[in-house]
Amino acid sequence: MDGSIARPRPLLALFVRLLAAFALATMGMLVKLAGERGAHLMELIFWRQLLTVVLLGAGLALTGRLALLRTRRLPAHARRAASGLFGMVFTYGAVLLLPLAEATTLGFTAPVFAVLIALVLFGERIGPYRWSAVAMGFAGVLVVMQPFAGLHPGVTLAGIAVGLVAPFMVAVISYQLQDLNTTENPWSIVFWFAALTTPVAALALPFVGAAHDPLTWGLVLGMGLVGAAAQMLLTTSLRFGSAAVILLMDYTSLLWASFYGYAIFDRAAPASLWLGAPLIIGAGVLIAWRERQLARSRVHSAE
Repeated sequence: MDGSIARPRPLLALFVRLLAAFALATMGMLVKLAGERGAHLMELIFWRQLLTVVLLGAGLALTGRLALLRTRRLPAHARRAASGLFGMVFTYGAVLLLPLAEATTLGFTAPVFAVLIALVLFGERIGPYRWSAVAMGFAGVLVVMQPFAGLHPGVTLAGIAVGLVAPFMVAVISYQLQDLNTTENPWSIVFWFAALTTPVAALALPFVGAAHDPLTWGLVLGMGLVGAAAQMLLTTSLRFGSAAVILLMDYTSLLWASFYGYAIFDRAAPASLWLGAPLIIGAGVLIAWRERQLARSRVHSAE
């Protein structure tokens, strides 16, 4: 199959995206557990990326589709890999520094940052709908984190800062992916990101690598496998449905993160999270709706 959507199947796309949201929340839980048992951030990133290379490469080889990995845009993949590695450091860092539910909620601000990037870097005109969404999103962050009213247990200003850089990098990377998707197969994008970042992460292993007990290694291995599965599920969902619709399923990861926080880390999400999260999620929904309206307007004006 090529990089385009082979056949629209919206219900399948929604189901696959729900599985991806579950996998991402589970990966975050395993990252936090492994980190608490002494696994270093760069160790986790290395194994996450290496397993993606191995599993994806083996899968394509077994199905006779290695040709999908051919590319003439290695420099563009390298730029995406650099941004992606930097983003992973902050994404995993947020999970290690913050409770799972709070880290997950901050991640939902990525669409808000995407609007601001469009304004600053591309000079795009931002109308009242998207400005309202930006205001709503950051109001939600203030409600969830309450930085001026005393932070919740387990929440630090450093954790909040790291947790906001992570979605900012997700927004930056989304523009790079849009560019790569004009010429590259989705599997090629996933593979080259992992292949180019694995050696870089490996450079840190002599300095941060450590011996672990079998349980910790099991958590690290599970994190890598679930992370690779999440990446493949995310890619597959985009083959069968519209991004503007299926991205809304990502918000279900908050339910899983809250469950894991309570069941595994014995920390119930604070009441402020359930007040602020709808504002952040609502901002993302409003942005997705407005982007869809603008895309339709551009199509009609071009006809």
